[in-house]
Amino acid sequence: MSPAKRGRRRSEPLEVGPIIGSVLEDLGLEAAAHVFRIGEEWATSVGAEVAEHARPIGMRAGVLEVEVDTSVWCQQLQLRRVEILENLRSRLGDQAPSGLRFRVGYTPRI
Repeated sequence: MSPAKRGRRRSEPLEVGPIIGSVLEDLGLEAAAHVFRIGEEWATSVGAEVAEHARPIGMRAGVLEVEVDTSVWCQQLQLRRVEILENLRSRLGDQAPSGLRFRVGYTPRI
């Protein structure tokens, strides 16, 4: 057995999700960290069905950009804009976006 292999210990994998936001901030990527935090709350805020068809992709001037998989879902989410913003505000407080912009282009995982 090589010396490198002898010194290694097997340990449980660490969950990195909780630290990604702070790492992004440390790298000067506050906007990316902000969107990441919103992404963590997305499914809870919009519901599982909506989360299957739409995902937050960026933030511009306080407006969250959301990519949606079809034009039908895009229209549905436009109609639910106020509800979604209220849900995000209740979960994120001052960190919630001030508006939403939806666009078609998301390809969900199969």
